[in-house]
Amino acid sequence: METTSTYQAEQAVWQALENVKDPEIPVLSVIDMGVIYKVEVSDGRDSCIVTMTPTFVGCPAIDIMKKAVAEEVTKLGFTTVEVKVDFENTWTSDRMSEEAKIKLEKFGLAPPAVISGDLTEEQLNNVRCPHCGSTDTTLRSAFGSTLCRAIRFCFNCKQGFEQFKPV
Repeated sequence: METTSTYQAEQAVWQALENVKDPEIPVLSVIDMGVIYKVEVSDGRDSCIVTMTPTFVGCPAIDIMKKAVAEEVTKLGFTTVEVKVDFENTWTSDRMSEEAKIKLEKFGLAPPAVISGDLTEEQLNNVRCPHCGSTDTTLRSAFGSTLCRAIRFCFNCKQGFEQFKPV
């Protein structure tokens, strides 16, 4: 690794991780998703530890993301890269960036609502269709193609769509 400060090396890692896409939602990076919890670079800058937290404990994509994170960080010249999975710090959909929510909608997925306090039925039912923008939608199934998605229907444009569940 080039002679740079530890801070600069850490920033380079954060920036490189923008290239690691979520395998289930390829328009989002692990940074957009907010799954990267911490980046630690050794003083000698030869090793790096990246800590991530999965969106769900049983997330099937976590091993794929771990491998992609390690490969991307290794490209920066680190000789040792460790990717840890942290199950103690719970991920919430509020960790997703605003840019991620815009990308989700353009991808055809309704983004999760911002939850302040307890999740209410009103928050769950106020979902905007990513196709036409209408909030005249209904939940068809709490279970979508992945654990983090639900299936909804829009009465305005008559299209079904998936919603990223608020957690």
